[in-house]
Amino acid sequence: MDGAHGVPGGRHRMRPHLRGRARPADRRLERAFVANVLDIGTAPKRRDILLYGAIFLVGAAFAWFSAFRVADLPFLGPWDFQWSWYLAATLFSFWYGRGLARTPADERPASWRTAVYFVGIGAIYFVLQTRFDYLAQHMFFLNRAQHVVMHHLGPFLIALAWPGPTLARGMPERLVRVASARSVRRILAVVQQPVLAGVLFVGLIVLWLIPSVHFRAMIDPRLYLFMNWTMVLDGILFWCLVLDPRPAPPATCSFAARMMTAVIVMFPQIAIGALIAFATSDVYSFYAWCGRIFPGIGALDDQQFGGLIVWIPAAMMSVVALLLIVNALRLNDERSERQEDGNDDDGTEGVVVSSASWTGGRP
Repeated sequence: MDGAHGVPGGRHRMRPHLRGRARPADRRLERAFVANVLDIGTAPKRRDILLYGAIFLVGAAFAWFSAFRVADLPFLGPWDFQWSWYLAATLFSFWYGRGLARTPADERPASWRTAVYFVGIGAIYFVLQTRFDYLAQHMFFLNRAQHVVMHHLGPFLIALAWPGPTLARGMPERLVRVASARSVRRILAVVQQPVLAGVLFVGLIVLWLIPSVHFRAMIDPRLYLFMNWTMVLDGILFWCLVLDPRPAPPATCSFAARMMTAVIVMFPQIAIGALIAFATSDVYSFYAWCGRIFPGIGALDDQQFGGLIVWIPAAMMSVVALLLIVNALRLNDERSERQEDGNDDDGTEGVVVSSASWTGGRP
């Protein structure tokens, strides 16, 4: 994905070779990285069959218990088992672990990046595939907490881990080729433009909070699943755009655009949360219709708590994202200065960030 924006003025002005289109040396490095990933080789087929078979058998056991013995499952067991969530969590955890094992020691992401990746995956899985999902279907404020994790916290942590190169080393070769296809990259370049990304990020929150739409999504299992998937996928795309630690190019947009995007989406969410928190009537009748799990919390209190959850975490995470973007800008500026002083002889002195540096590995 190409971008052509510099960061104007100030101490952190980007170097001239960072403006405009990616240089041929940048493109060669990118193609070489993909080629190296595809040439790594895969684990023995028998081992793959056993591992994927084990994942399937565990999922089948969860599905059976969820369908016939759900009351016997602990709180962390799936209330309404969904194969899509289970496979997404297990496969992307497995592929990341395998990719980590295949990554050379000097290119491995920092330990904290690996940790936040698994925490992000685990947080999304927890709110969707444990008994918490049942609670979120019976209390509005818990439903809002569930969506904050799906759309904000979980995707934020996954993006902060910047797991792409590690996942590419662990994923099947065909999936790597699909993910790196030109058509896929073009689609991502469109939906990750700052303006459209911000509109989609806030627009999906608004869409699923329209009372009539929210009611229909909560009573229709297929629409409920679709709602949750749109929130998770949009959250990952948005935070990967905002928290991209690389300069532009190869990042989609400049650090300044990322800062503005992170800040601007904060205000509509604050307004939405305030409207819900200060509502004087029962706006979301679904929870009265199905019965609140905590009868001591009335409709208005439930809505007030939910509105505050929409309001406060949005502001907090935008501020945290802003601080992380500023820090990424500082690190790239310092790295650029060091590399300019190095005067490499291979013609790649203008390449500012290597795959090792922006995944947290040691340069």
